[in-house]
Amino acid sequence: MTLTQELQVILFKPQGSIDLQGGKVLSEQMAGVVPQADQLWVIDLTEVNFMDSSGLVPLVKGLKAARQSGCRLVLCNVQAPVRLILELTQLDSVFEIFHTYEDIFPIVKDNGLVLAG
Repeated sequence: MTLTQELQVILFKPQGSIDLQGGKVLSEQMAGVVPQADQLWVIDLTEVNFMDSSGLVPLVKGLKAARQSGCRLVLCNVQAPVRLILELTQLDSVFEIFHTYEDIFPIVKDNGLVLAG
C-alpha cells in the first residue's frame, strides 16, 4: 500500500492597493480558508501597486496562521513599491518571496490549485 499526500495550492490575488480597506478584503479572504498542513498559500501580488503599513497586517497574520498549522505561505510577483515596504520593515527576510508564480513550482509536487476568494 502506498500513501501519497497531495499538496494543495491556495492562491490569493489581491488587486490595487493593500491599505486599510484592501487589507480588510485580503484578511477576509484569508480567514475564509482554514490552513492545513498539506497546503501552500500563494499570495500573488502582480496587480498590487501600493501597500502601506496597515496592509502588512493581513500578510503577517496570514503567515502566523499558516505556520501554526504547518502550512506554507509564499509571496510572488512583488511589485517595486510593495517590495520597498517589505524591505523597509525587514519583512522581506521573513517571507519567502518568488519572482514569478512559476518559480514556486519546483517546490510543489502536485499543482492542485484552489482559487480563494
